[in-house]
Amino acid sequence: MIRFAAILALCLWPLTLGATTDPATAARAAAKALEEAASALAQAKSARDRVKALTVTLKAYEDGLEAMRDGLRQASLRQARLTQELQLREAEIAQLLGVLQGMSAAPAPVAMIHPDGPTGTARAGMLLADVTPALNAQAAELRSKLDEVRTLRLLQESAADTLRRGLDGVQRARAELSQALADRKNLPRRFTEDPVKTAILISSTETLEGFASGLYDIVDEEAEGSLPDISHRKGKLPLPVPGRMLLDAFEEDAAGISRPGVVMATRPRALVTTPTAATIRYLGPLLDYGNVMILEPQSGLLFVFAGMETVYGAAGQVLPSGSPVGLMGGQDTEAGAILSQAGDGAGTEASETLYIEVRQDNVPVDPAEWFEMKRKRNP
Repeated sequence: MIRFAAILALCLWPLTLGATTDPATAARAAAKALEEAASALAQAKSARDRVKALTVTLKAYEDGLEAMRDGLRQASLRQARLTQELQLREAEIAQLLGVLQGMSAAPAPVAMIHPDGPTGTARAGMLLADVTPALNAQAAELRSKLDEVRTLRLLQESAADTLRRGLDGVQRARAELSQALADRKNLPRRFTEDPVKTAILISSTETLEGFASGLYDIVDEEAEGSLPDISHRKGKLPLPVPGRMLLDAFEEDAAGISRPGVVMATRPRALVTTPTAATIRYLGPLLDYGNVMILEPQSGLLFVFAGMETVYGAAGQVLPSGSPVGLMGGQDTEAGAILSQAGDGAGTEASETLYIEVRQDNVPVDPAEWFEMKRKRNP
């Protein structure tokens, strides 16, 4: 009876790994997304609007790689938890297997004989009938977890090739997008930039506010007419790049400096796009902000994006919503490093920073008034 009590305790041990998501399924879905992105890249070469097609493809690659990283990390954590649980329960599992093997090996007549006679035999039979379903359920659970561990191991072994193809594809998509943007000639222009006035303004200004104030004085032949009102989209505009909040508006950084914009952590080489149709008022290096893109989505409203390594376009161009405006800096993580980080359970790398400032009638306002974002303090 003591042996049966131990087995019953094992069978009734609550499961600690009832995961609500399946890491293996998520990783497979991410791998499929990368394959679809590769197909889309091939089709984008013949698309009528190559810039739009390549932008969608590049974002698909970025999303697929991010999902693959996360799926591998979850798979690694899941495998570690399963392995640890199986190791902790090794003695009990061995006991369970021994009992099952003994039950299957015992001849039927012997199993029916009990020292206490027919009554004892009946009681033993009733107990066995109660315990057997639980033993079978425990054995099925064990098989399921062992199969899952094998699946997760095979998934991680095959992930290296998938990651390499995805990283090669995203690099090709960036190169083709840069070329398509350089070749694009059909964008409307609202004004022509005066390079001499721009250079004078940059050399004489000491603040972003001063530069923004002089923007409208460095253009020639600006088209008449007001820009469309987008005030109905306040608080609903998508962020120009995926990422997480590092600094809220007016929050001091490590150096004790506060600015009216927000700072976001992004992945290396992430694509930055305009959240709505807008005119490029300025692009290029500015003060200590690095490469800056200043967009005017409506009259009197400016979006400032700073910290990119590469910026696209020309001052005066009117960009459609979702158009590429730049790339973040840094280097793509190699496939081996991604697998190593996933094996350690490390989170995704977001080593670059983008500064976002909004100016309305030349007065800075909290970007959260316009963009849909999760605050740093309330993730």
